[in-house]
Amino acid sequence: MTLPGYRAGGEQIVPRPADWEYGPAPRWEPGATTTLDRVLSVVPEVDEPLLPAFAGAKHSAVLVTLADGAEGPEVLLTRRSWEMRNHRGEISFPGGRIDPGETPTQAALREAHEEVGLEPAGVAVRGELSHLNTVASRSYIVPKVATIDLPARPELTGQTMEVDRVLWVPLAELTRPDTYHSERWKLGPTDHVLHFFQLDDETIWGATARMLVDLLDRTLT
Repeated sequence: MTLPGYRAGGEQIVPRPADWEYGPAPRWEPGATTTLDRVLSVVPEVDEPLLPAFAGAKHSAVLVTLADGAEGPEVLLTRRSWEMRNHRGEISFPGGRIDPGETPTQAALREAHEEVGLEPAGVAVRGELSHLNTVASRSYIVPKVATIDLPARPELTGQTMEVDRVLWVPLAELTRPDTYHSERWKLGPTDHVLHFFQLDDETIWGATARMLVDLLDRTLT
């Protein structure tokens, strides 16, 4: 569904409930821009302890990879295959489950290499964003922020059947007035605020959008 006043958003299927309404406006100014140095200056370097909100949470890590582009800093994202059973067609960061004995950094680098061919030796991990819990998949996610530590940005493609698109999205695209909005979903006794970035051909929402909002709030407010 294309919402009035916003970009098309592509073919992503968003399971909106019947009872929803627009949520709060973003904390950043529409059209705000930034630099890679500014982004990195507000990302904490320390590793926070793993503190899931519920028992049995599956520990995961994702790599929020940034690089300079023609419009300023860009972020690396992937689209999950439409053939997948869960989260099909959704935009996400490279990442996945933390294996026994791995640190979140090791898991994020390994998954990025397996999914898009990003060589760990060419990546500099700079810090992490706020950890988050997802109720639907009962996951506890650690977002590790990184930059490309190479003279030129490598050409990346999907390396597994799970990934059918790799894209670099300028942060300036995310702050356009016609891109971001939030929604308040009325599910049972509790309202849930969800974040959405509607691009011309994709919609970013769910946990990925929450992490991008965290990054933009730190950088632009």
